[in-house]
Amino acid sequence: MYVPRRPSRSEFIPIRGHQYHVRVWGQPQPGRAPLVLVHGWMDVAASYQFVVDALAGDPYIIAPDWRGFGLTTGPACDHYHFADYLGDLDFLLDHCAGDLPVDLVGHSMGGNVVMMYAGARPQRIRRLVNLEGFGLPASRPSQAPGRYAKWMDELKALQRGEMALKSYDSLEGVAQRLMKTNPRLGADKAQWLAQHWAQALPQADGPARWQILGEAAHKVTSAQIYRADEALELYQRISAPVLAVEAADDSLSQWWKGQYTLAEYHQRLSRVPQHRIARVENAGHMLHHDQPEVLAGLLTEFLA
Repeated sequence: MYVPRRPSRSEFIPIRGHQYHVRVWGQPQPGRAPLVLVHGWMDVAASYQFVVDALAGDPYIIAPDWRGFGLTTGPACDHYHFADYLGDLDFLLDHCAGDLPVDLVGHSMGGNVVMMYAGARPQRIRRLVNLEGFGLPASRPSQAPGRYAKWMDELKALQRGEMALKSYDSLEGVAQRLMKTNPRLGADKAQWLAQHWAQALPQADGPARWQILGEAAHKVTSAQIYRADEALELYQRISAPVLAVEAADDSLSQWWKGQYTLAEYHQRLSRVPQHRIARVENAGHMLHHDQPEVLAGLLTEFLA
């Protein structure tokens, strides 16, 4: 199993009715805000461990488990609003950085969160790194009725237990699942991640099973359609320099089959006043797992 070079410690912070679990590396430095790393959908803060281990020096880093993921706990709910991630992040930065601008990194869903947050709170960000946070295809108002109907249908499906997340009979089963999703992930890293990505829970009718540390309610479609025009208004209000990192595998082509392309994403990025794009070779969407040393080098150069 992978052995971290720089182990984390856990802290719990009360945020908006939740007990937010935050992984911490290094020690606070007077007058300097932490580097903040936020994860993507169906992921956890520990996902950044390989990049943290590859960073030079001894930086002070924090990474939260978003509400409904990992070890963060809070009220039961049957769906999650995207805007709540921005609100939670705002409270987290108040707690961990005060008035100091932070360096902020987000992957996938977390990349979308940090881009929108930086447009709404530009003064809070010193440097911003977006790892494959592409946004979604532009929508049309005519899609709204169907989207609300789908949202209500999925709420009922969730109540019927039809959207439950799969469980596994062993930690090895979880590791195999991670490697199936990402073929570049080695067995040593998959086994290490598995123990943070899932938890063994006792069963009334048999041995314990390993359950993914994510709420099934995250699978419920948002009731609101994605507004690309709103995202662009936020993008153009970002005042910090932005590094947009993408993997050579081109996740957008695989996901959207031409409905939304890398060229369209780059066109959206052109609205960000200060930005540059970096490409990581031999990597897929989980580029922080595939090429942690390369990504660490990009971060070190950009944040210096």
